[in-house]
Amino acid sequence: MSSNVGDDFQKGTKYHRGQQWTPLDWSRKPEIYKTYPSKNKIPLSLAYPEHATPFVDLLRKRRSTRSYSSEPLSIEDLSFLLWASTGIQRKQQGYEFRTAPSAGALYPIETYVLVNNVKGLDKGLYHYNITAHALEEIKLADFAENIARAALDQEMCVKAPATFVWTAIFERTKWKYNQRAYRYVYLDAGHIAQNLALAATSIGLGSCQIGSIFDEEANEIVGVDGEQESAIYLSVVGHPRNK
Repeated sequence: MSSNVGDDFQKGTKYHRGQQWTPLDWSRKPEIYKTYPSKNKIPLSLAYPEHATPFVDLLRKRRSTRSYSSEPLSIEDLSFLLWASTGIQRKQQGYEFRTAPSAGALYPIETYVLVNNVKGLDKGLYHYNITAHALEEIKLADFAENIARAALDQEMCVKAPATFVWTAIFERTKWKYNQRAYRYVYLDAGHIAQNLALAATSIGLGSCQIGSIFDEEANEIVGVDGEQESAIYLSVVGHPRNK
């Protein structure tokens, strides 16, 4: 592998005026939803917080929170964070659009939640079923230490009530954009993470986004292959220790 792989990628995925575009094969378009139909499904609430924080105040208050209290997260708050970060916002002309933008409306990002301390939920790995606005129970176990190790031994993953793990199914975007797709996938993840950060702030919670991960360790935790689907981004969320 070239020691300048990042530079090579940046150069190799540039658009150039006059280049030829490959026609899209619509028969190969991947599905934009992933579900676990054999897993227990936990319905979530679509109730929104009653009092909205003015947007300017959200921007002033948002910060990376690395220290969390022992107070559990409510399932209602978790439900709101999932919807606000990447839930379905509206249905228009046969398409389902989400709260965060996505290149070509292809939505390559999947959301997993490692529950550590959430009222009404056992500790374990859950997947967000977007169309049903529900959690799918993948595996019950205490993953706090595992995800902390995968996040370069960041202790906040042990203390936080929940850790969001965002994976990318690359082919959803590559189908249309080829190698340029990787640029868009990471941008999409950033949009979702910012939605989560602001939504958490709006209900008095803290969050911290984590880009430093041991990829294969994170992939093993959520059970993805690291090639067709890979973990790319994390975020912890919970009640700040000093609110």
